[in-house]
Amino acid sequence: MASTGHRTGAAPRTGNTPIVDSKAEAITELMLEVAQCFFRIRALGQKTGLITSWGGGAFGFIRSLALLGPLTVPQIAHMRPTSRQRMQRLADELAAEGLVEFIENPKHRRSKLVRLTRKGDARYRQMNARLLAIASTMGVALSETDIRKAANIVRQLSDDVKARS
Repeated sequence: MASTGHRTGAAPRTGNTPIVDSKAEAITELMLEVAQCFFRIRALGQKTGLITSWGGGAFGFIRSLALLGPLTVPQIAHMRPTSRQRMQRLADELAAEGLVEFIENPKHRRSKLVRLTRKGDARYRQMNARLLAIASTMGVALSETDIRKAANIVRQLSDDVKARS
């Protein structure tokens, strides 16, 4: 991963002794780099239309339905670090656009399933193709192995954070 050229995770010191070890410092630096990368990705997504003016959750929401099939709003919220209320609002907005629809849930009378419509599936495929086109021009100096290794490291850290939440 590229560094910003300055030490973002420098350990606090008492005298000449660091309070945290070098691994903790490295993880701190990685977390800060990932956060900075996220904000840059979000800005690029807004610029290219992958993220709408009302938020970036639409692509992830639609992607979940495209990959997993119909889900309840609470199931979708549980998969993301967000509230059920935020996912309900997003589901309602996507339904108003005709991208998703609410259908009966045979396992629960009151919690309907959210399903992609044909229009929603087409929008997902369009957005995914645009994302792949952008991604194909990035990281040209990196090997696929290095990229997959980095993704795995970020996933493991994300799982650690989730376990602490």
